[in-house]
Amino acid sequence: MLCYSGSGHARGISKRGWMRLELVLLVALGGMLGSVARYLVSPGVQSLLGGPAFPMGTLVVNLAGCFLIGLINGFAQSRGLITPPARAFLVVGVLGGFTTFSAFGYETFALAKDGSLPLAMLNAAAQLLLGVGAVWAADQVAQGL
Repeated sequence: MLCYSGSGHARGISKRGWMRLELVLLVALGGMLGSVARYLVSPGVQSLLGGPAFPMGTLVVNLAGCFLIGLINGFAQSRGLITPPARAFLVVGVLGGFTTFSAFGYETFALAKDGSLPLAMLNAAAQLLLGVGAVWAADQVAQGL
């Protein structure tokens, strides 16, 4: 059982544990906001720009997420403008809830930027082929049940 000590920390949780809990809560809040944003933005874009044939809403959400993760990480790395808790909230939480494609885009870019172009290409091919393959396999399992 945890008891509030009045000093800003619950007894039974170390300061490090408390800081980790704060990060988890920031990520959770960001994820909720990002998911709601995707829920609202994607169908709105789809109705404006696309028809039923092409998932324009998903494309726009994924591209926006990739642009934003590049912007946020660029500011964090080059100018130190974004604190680790703010980065956890924005990148892992908000953008993670908005689109996981942004994480894929950034990780692939980071591999290429660090000189690991073959690994970047492998990551891109594996994510795409294995991801679509996993959807296909799951569909086959679901159809067989």
